[in-house]
Amino acid sequence: MPRVLRIINRFNLGGPTYNAAYLTKYLAPEFETLLIGGMKDESEGSSEFILKNLGVDYRIIPEMKRSINPFDDLAAYNRIKEIIREFKPDIVHTHAAKAGALGRQAAYVCKVPVIIHTYHGHVFHSYFGNFKTAVYKTIERNLAQKSSAIVAISEKQKQELAVEHRIAPAEKIHVIPLGFDLSRFHQNTHEKRMNFRTKYDLKEGEIAIGIVGRLVPVKNHQLFLEAIKFVKENSRKTIRAFIVGDGEERRNLEVQVKLLGLRDVITFTSWEKEVDKVYPGLDVVCLTSFNEGTPVSLIEAQAANKPIVSTRVGGIENVVIPDKTALLSEVYDKTAFFSNLLMLIDNEDKRLEFSQNGWDHVKEKYHFTRLISEMSRLYSKLSG
Repeated sequence: MPRVLRIINRFNLGGPTYNAAYLTKYLAPEFETLLIGGMKDESEGSSEFILKNLGVDYRIIPEMKRSINPFDDLAAYNRIKEIIREFKPDIVHTHAAKAGALGRQAAYVCKVPVIIHTYHGHVFHSYFGNFKTAVYKTIERNLAQKSSAIVAISEKQKQELAVEHRIAPAEKIHVIPLGFDLSRFHQNTHEKRMNFRTKYDLKEGEIAIGIVGRLVPVKNHQLFLEAIKFVKENSRKTIRAFIVGDGEERRNLEVQVKLLGLRDVITFTSWEKEVDKVYPGLDVVCLTSFNEGTPVSLIEAQAANKPIVSTRVGGIENVVIPDKTALLSEVYDKTAFFSNLLMLIDNEDKRLEFSQNGWDHVKEKYHFTRLISEMSRLYSKLSG
């Protein structure tokens, strides 16, 4: 039985943990997997409950953290090498940037036969300045040469990696979209809607707008706040807005809410472990990011049959159906984003039309059984 060492950045809430968990659990017994990951930030919600609910064993490497620290990173790198020597994997599969850098280099030094990396996103724009971005690209190109295969989670991401940023040749990049158990987002939605709207005292006829994700600069929540202000001032409807998540930008966003006069409209819910109980209470879901891989919140929103207003970045065009489940605008075109959101708020028929297309679009395309099947084929091909 081939052995797989799966390495993830950290066990925080998000798509990477779900996918690492599903791959660890459901690739057995064909593959034996050991899952390891780093420490989450204090501002992030823990995803360890996902692993425990699935009965997945895992190890935490305390030194592997989100921030760059030469001493911690070296300690994490040495610990990964120790684990490789103990576990003797046939495949090392890393997920996201920090795990990909430390894990692939350790696997290469330890002469692991197959080395695979999944880009759940990338930092090649909208994160750092030009010099730092160029350094990261050089590092990633070097690591790609040491990799047996690269996994992109959308066709758009593959194009960015191969053509726009020249990280690896196209023939080395395999597109395998994320996979989830989405059924919970499509079940008991009426009851969940009533519970959410009662909890937050949403009145009959009030339109609830939500954004789900980490509160970090790249998510561009400032655009969300400005859009809410625009809709509040221009819509015939009464609106409420919910920021679901937490992170380093929370305090800044709370200040902006006050400055924009939105304290009676905006609610910060912090992290919600059972996010399937949030979407039914919303009427529109937004995403305002500068950069994305495959945004899990938009997959979940469509599974819950919610219309979407989003910036057109990363793999979003591969996740939604433009003008059928989502209205998209260019990332710096605030006017278009405002107009799209206002139109959906004021047009109940359009919201209903968009909502009817979501579930059918995502229920099979993003199901975890498809993820398992495609990854199993890749592993067998590379290790055969």
